[in-house]
Amino acid sequence: MTTVAAYAAPAAKAPLERTTIERRPVGEHDVLIEIKFAGICHSDIHQAREGWGEAIFPMVPGHEIAGIVTEVGTGVTKFAVGDRVGVGCMVDSCRECENCRAGLEQYCTQGNVGTYNAVGKDGEPTYGGYSTHIVVDEAFTVRIPEGLALDEAAPLLCAGITTYSPLKHWNAGPGKKVAVVGMGGLGHMGVKIAHALGAEVTVLSQSLRKKDDGLKLGADHYYATSDPKTFQELRGSFDLILSTVSAPLDLDTFLSLLKTDGAFVNVGAPEEPVSLNLFSVIGGRKTLAGSGIGGIQETQEMLDFCAEHGFGAEIELISAGEINEAYERVLNSDVRYRFVIDVATI
Repeated sequence: MTTVAAYAAPAAKAPLERTTIERRPVGEHDVLIEIKFAGICHSDIHQAREGWGEAIFPMVPGHEIAGIVTEVGTGVTKFAVGDRVGVGCMVDSCRECENCRAGLEQYCTQGNVGTYNAVGKDGEPTYGGYSTHIVVDEAFTVRIPEGLALDEAAPLLCAGITTYSPLKHWNAGPGKKVAVVGMGGLGHMGVKIAHALGAEVTVLSQSLRKKDDGLKLGADHYYATSDPKTFQELRGSFDLILSTVSAPLDLDTFLSLLKTDGAFVNVGAPEEPVSLNLFSVIGGRKTLAGSGIGGIQETQEMLDFCAEHGFGAEIELISAGEINEAYERVLNSDVRYRFVIDVATI
C-alpha cells in the first residue's frame, strides 16, 4: 500500500479537507498514475452532499483525471511509463455480461465500479482524482492524445464522453438540428462536439448571458428559455435535444420543441423526480431518453475526436485550497466552464 495526499469530504455536506489515503499496490494489470489535473464535476457535489442517496465517507471525489503513468504491472500491454493517460467515471465492471462484452461497460448489468464512492472487487472503497496518485486497471485507462493539453483534457473524461456518447448514438451530424439545454460544464462540451459532428446547434439557456461564448464555441443559434416566445418560435424544430442541466425541467414544454420522431435525452441528473404528461411523447412518436457516460473504447474515440478537431474543455484552473469555494460557484453557475484542480497544489 502507498500513502498519498488527497482532498476528502469527511462526512456528507462537510467541507473538503486535506488528508491522506492508501492506494493499493500495483497489480499485474494495473498502472500507477501521477495525477496532474482533476476536473470538478457537478456529480462530485451531488455525491459529497448525498444528493443522490447514501454515500461512503470519507469521500475523495473526482472522475475527470489526467496524468502520467509512473509504474506499470508485469502484465500491462497498453501503456508504458511516461504515457499521458486519463481515467473517467468507472474503474472496473464485471467484464462478462452482454453489455460489457459489447463495449458498454457503463451499463454493466452487475453495476460498474465507480472511480469514487463505490466498492471495488477487493471490498475496499474507491477514491477519486482529488489526490496525487491513483492505481487503475489498464483496461479502464485511456490514452490522452498529444494534441490535447492535460488540463483541458481532464474534463473530457466525464463532460466530454457524457455528451459525445448520446450525440453519436442519436446520429447528430450534417442535416440534423440539435439543441443543447444548459451552457455549463457539460453543455459547453455538447455544443463543441455537436458542432464538430456537423449538426446545426442551438443553445437553450435560462438567459442570454453566455450567448457570445455559445456562438464562439460553435452554436448557430442561442435562445433564452426564460422568454416564453422561445417555445412558440421553436415548436417542432429539433431532431435531438440534449439536456445537460441537473435541475428539474418542464418536460412537456421542452418535448414540444421536438420534430416527429425526435428524441429528448437527459444527461443531467436532478436530485428530485420530474413529472410528465404522456401525451407529450405520444403525439409525434417522440422519445424521452437518458444516457450515461460511455464505454472505454468510445471514451478513447471521443478523446481522439477532440484532439483531431483541436479542442478540449474551457477551464478555470484552481488550487486544491479553492475546492470548497469552487463547489459554491458551480452551484451558482459561476464557472466558465469547468473548474480543474492543479493537483500539484495538493
